[in-house]
Order: sequence, then structure tokens, then C-alpha cells
Amino acid sequence: MLMLFGFSVSAEATTSPKKLTKISLMLDWFVNPNHGPIIIAQERGYFKQHGLAVTIQQPADPSLPPKLVAANKIDLAVSYQPSLTIDVAAGLPLIKTATLIATPLNTLMVLKKSGITDLSQLKGKTIGISIAGNEDATIGTMLADHGVKLSDVKIVNVGWALSSSLASGKVDAIWGGLRNFETNQLALEGYPTTSFFPEENSIPSYDELIFVANSKHYNRQAITAFNAAITQATTYIINHPDAAWKQFIQYAPDTLNNKLNHNAWNDTLTRFALRPAAVDFKRYDDYAHFLFKHHVITQLPQAKNYIGSF
Repeated sequence: MLMLFGFSVSAEATTSPKKLTKISLMLDWFVNPNHGPIIIAQERGYFKQHGLAVTIQQPADPSLPPKLVAANKIDLAVSYQPSLTIDVAAGLPLIKTATLIATPLNTLMVLKKSGITDLSQLKGKTIGISIAGNEDATIGTMLADHGVKLSDVKIVNVGWALSSSLASGKVDAIWGGLRNFETNQLALEGYPTTSFFPEENSIPSYDELIFVANSKHYNRQAITAFNAAITQATTYIINHPDAAWKQFIQYAPDTLNNKLNHNAWNDTLTRFALRPAAVDFKRYDDYAHFLFKHHVITQLPQAKNYIGSF
């Protein structure tokens, strides 16, 4: 008995919990269905299974996360493919580590009751935007496809009041409303919409949401583990969307458990990247050339220099 007891003590003394690698992750905005794989990976313990302790932060300003990564203040951030290209062209030390949302979500949106069914009908109309600077490349390209010049429309910066500006008639269309969020928000308020998709109107397709790290300071092993956890979470969501939804809202029931988020969740399921760590240089080079052609960037970065393989 003493020998057995002694062996037990010895085994216990030599066994210690695996030390978790800490990672700080800042989202692009407040938690919403776009972040499904992140929240599910946290709630179901996938990060921990892969040896990570992930701290999820929400920014006060959606433009802040990549800047904090570039300044080496946080480890990872959720950002946007267009923003990454612009940031890298401006000299920020950033590298893409994975994809979260693998299709565009932005749309050029009008109210269905407006009777507008073709972009050519926007001539002489007012379009609301939330962020100024790229409208020539985005809205201009979409309109040009239908014989309308950017000078033929009035662009108004409405800040974050996209939905209310469209519903109230302050503007005739909005750019920047998401097909999985603003579309549902307006429909629930009694304002069904018609959307025109950038990738169907001469704008190269792109990844809406991605993960970025500092290109000079990153932990390859930790990022590889992070990607594995995100892949595992995405697989679970696709296989068990209803059960995943119930776990997702447990992260913050007071803010997440509502009809809008539930509808958005269902509309986002087909948008999650099934292979988050997959690399596609051409997709990123094509979009960079588009931005360069429209003078959004003055330097043309090569995807191979800012798309990581993890």
C-alpha cells in the first residue's frame, strides 16, 4: 500500500497541466455573426485544445485593430482584404494569416419600393456612404458598367447611419450595407431592399474578413494552432448550425440573442471560409491591381510578400 501510495504521489508530482500560449485578438467591431468561428472556437474550447488562451477584444474604432497589430500592441486582428492591401501599400508591417469571411458582404442597396432594378436608374440619385475615399473605385466602377458616371450621382457621407438614411429617404441608395446584416435589419423594420453586388459588377471578388498579424513579430506555431481551431469551429458550425447558434449567443446573450442576429447568422453560414489558412496569391494581386488602377494606392504590393502560409 505504501509503495502504491508512493507511486501515486510520484506520478502526480511529474504531471503538470500544459501551459497555454496567450494570444490577444481584436475584432473589427462588436461581436456579431460574422465572428461565428471565433466565438465557437472559444465557447467549445477549441483554442484551448490547440494550446491557446485567446483574449478577444472589441475596438472602439474599426480602423484601429490593424494599426495596433502593426504597432505590436496586439497579436492578431480581424481586418478586411481591401484594407490590408491599402495598409501594406502604405508601409504597415502586416501579414494575412487566415480568412474568416471568404466572399464580399458589401452591397449597393436600394429600397425595393423605389422600383430601381438596374444600376443605370441611379443616375441623378443620392448615394449614402459610411467611409469616404474609395467611392471612385467601388461605386464608380459599378455605375460605369451601366453607363453612369460618378459625377452623375451625389455622394453623401452619412456615417454609421446607413440603414436609417435609406429608410427615411435621405438617400436613394447606400454603399457599405452588408448583405447579411443591413438587408435583414431593414427587412425587419418593414423596408425590403434590392442589392447590387460588387463582384457581379466589374469589381474583383475579395475576402470580406481576414486575420492579420505583424509581419515582423509573430508566433508561427501559435498562428498555425489558431487556424486549426478556427477550421474546427467552422466545420462544427456548418455541420450543426442550430446547435452552434445556441452556443454562439451564450457568449453575450443580452446583445446576441435577437431576431436580427439570428437571421444574419443564417445568411452568413455560406460565407465562412471552409479552408481559413488557404493561400490564393492571384485573388489578392487582382484586387491590388484594381486599387492601383483607380489610384487608391500608389504602390503595388505583391501578394507573396504579405500573404502568409501557416
